Amino acid sequence: MTIQGLLYIALTFALVLGCAFPLGRYMAAIFEGRVRFLAPLENGFYKLAGVDPARAMRWQDYAIALILLSVIHFLLLYAILRLQYYLPFNPQHITAMSPRLAFNTAASFTTNTNWQAYVPEAQISNGAQMLGLAVHMFISAAAGIAAAAAVMRAFTAGGLKSIGNFYADLTRVTLYLLLPVALVAATLLVIAGAPQTFGPFITAHTLDAGSQTIAIGPVAFQEAIKELGTNGGGFFNANSGHPFESPNAWTNLLENFLLLVIGFGLPIAFGHMVKEKAQGRALMAAMAIILALGCVGTYAAEAAGNPLHIAAGVATQGGNWEGKEVRFGIPASATFNVSATGTSTGAVDSFTDSYTPLGGAIPLFLMQLGEVTPGGVGSGFYTIIVFALLSVFVAGLMVGRTPEYLGKKVQAKEIKLAMLAVLILTLFILAGAGFSLCTASGVASLANAGPHGLSEMLYGWTSATENNGSAFAGLSADTPLLDFGLGAAMLFGRFAFMIPVLAIAGSLAAKPKLPESAGTFPTTGPLFIGLLIGVIVILGGLQYLPADTLGPLAEHYLLYAGKTF
Repeated sequence: MTIQGLLYIALTFALVLGCAFPLGRYMAAIFEGRVRFLAPLENGFYKLAGVDPARAMRWQDYAIALILLSVIHFLLLYAILRLQYYLPFNPQHITAMSPRLAFNTAASFTTNTNWQAYVPEAQISNGAQMLGLAVHMFISAAAGIAAAAAVMRAFTAGGLKSIGNFYADLTRVTLYLLLPVALVAATLLVIAGAPQTFGPFITAHTLDAGSQTIAIGPVAFQEAIKELGTNGGGFFNANSGHPFESPNAWTNLLENFLLLVIGFGLPIAFGHMVKEKAQGRALMAAMAIILALGCVGTYAAEAAGNPLHIAAGVATQGGNWEGKEVRFGIPASATFNVSATGTSTGAVDSFTDSYTPLGGAIPLFLMQLGEVTPGGVGSGFYTIIVFALLSVFVAGLMVGRTPEYLGKKVQAKEIKLAMLAVLILTLFILAGAGFSLCTASGVASLANAGPHGLSEMLYGWTSATENNGSAFAGLSADTPLLDFGLGAAMLFGRFAFMIPVLAIAGSLAAKPKLPESAGTFPTTGPLFIGLLIGVIVILGGLQYLPADTLGPLAEHYLLYAGKTF
């Protein structure tokens, strides 16, 4: 590692955390209905949809509204992908997706996963990109942030009968947060050289008198919301390593900033909502510490290089450069990929399949921790609240007292719902990967044998269930087993987790808010931050380390023993 590389990581964190504080304050104002500079337009949407934004919703109503909207958008996107040949902006005359691939893609973009089992340049038209995928990048991100806002309200007062209005939250998040920031970011990307056009593909004439067809389209705007909304679905197959998606090192830093800033801003918004800013800072600190350790750890693993290359004398320069974009280098590549898996973005500017075993293990483990560092927009926040409740429960067991969090008693009902939410993800990841490796179709999807092959499959199911969307690129996922299996995992990973969380919010909202007493466990200091990190890491380790040991960790020791598969 170099000082310059470590300074790059420090610069990324300084920019993100510095902007998270004013952004968090602004988001709290949006959630409380104090931002209305587009009120006529906002009210017009409500009137058009027949929605009363002042109608209070119980958690059940909130969850039903969210799920029904998601079902409608899933069906619309499925139809768009099946009929894309007839849509405008299809200069390549790309034909319809197969039913199973359309199902997988519709599930992917509806759940903010943005897993891509297809090659964008060849299998999806510009019209489908704009009318289908880009729209879902806004809607799925806004739905996650809306759910986070509902959870925040549960702690603001006692005896609440509602947790807000889903349609109002969705509309305000889109109008006042996602659209303005995405427009600014897209403008910066266009200035830097990213295409933003409805024109057809272009033909380049090569030096050997040949020609090359190059796909273009409305790239910059989709790239902006792809990162800001922690979506990750690339306009091109090379994702953020493609020069049209990220023209230079500055745009790479900008995109890394975009995919982190809302996730880190949400706990700050929480602190403003509950009128205790230190509560939000404590959650943000836990997120930042885990992510920073992941960035440095991955950078260290990649900077150390491949021991087989070093022993053979073929390593021409320091570090593992396989699969890296040379414009960005190892520090920027490691930071970007760890940020993308610490969130649920799934965008990459280098290929995780080519990382060293430990360099690939860290992004995998960050996803297995529950995507809370800082996680997807909205989903990362409400997931870390689940871990915060488990942490105060553990603290309560140690001192023999009923646990509390922000004046709300945490009782058996909330803990059972929290564990249900956590375990449903574990079921799909481990059972799905295990079953796939027992089938001929699953094994045939692997590009590698041995521990690396296990890592490819385990990473795929983890990424789908945790709604991340990145992949070990060696996995061929467009098969009946994986199209339907991973599609189901995405849907359950999103909604089977979100519903118990909203139920927890409804239960806590109805409880009275108790004043602090001498026996209240403080949840703002280093002790709580350390306990929270410990619960996150230990819970993730207990569930997934046995499988990870057979995959990337076994590969690491075999690599240093001079053995490959």
